[in-house]
Amino acid sequence: MSEAVVHNGVVYLAGQVGEAGQSVAEQTATALAEIERLLVLAGSSKAHMLTAMVWLADMADFEEMNSAWDAFVAGVPKPTRATGQSSLADPAWRVEIVVTGAVK
Repeated sequence: MSEAVVHNGVVYLAGQVGEAGQSVAEQTATALAEIERLLVLAGSSKAHMLTAMVWLADMADFEEMNSAWDAFVAGVPKPTRATGQSSLADPAWRVEIVVTGAVK
């Protein structure tokens, strides 16, 4: 599996997760930090995100995730975003985030 693929000026990231034992806010922040790192490596940035898909293990965690998300996107153009509930690959994961972005 690739962490990131660039095609025709668009970077597609694999889903990113936090660490087991972290709160939902911490898992979100960890996933977003990795997303930012991967975007930069691909020649993009969080200011060039086009769309994001957020998967929560429990929609009751929406507000906690959304607070971390809002802090991450403060000051940059906001991408489109969808959020849904899904069983994640590891029960310790509470949030997984998938992003696509434009390459600068």
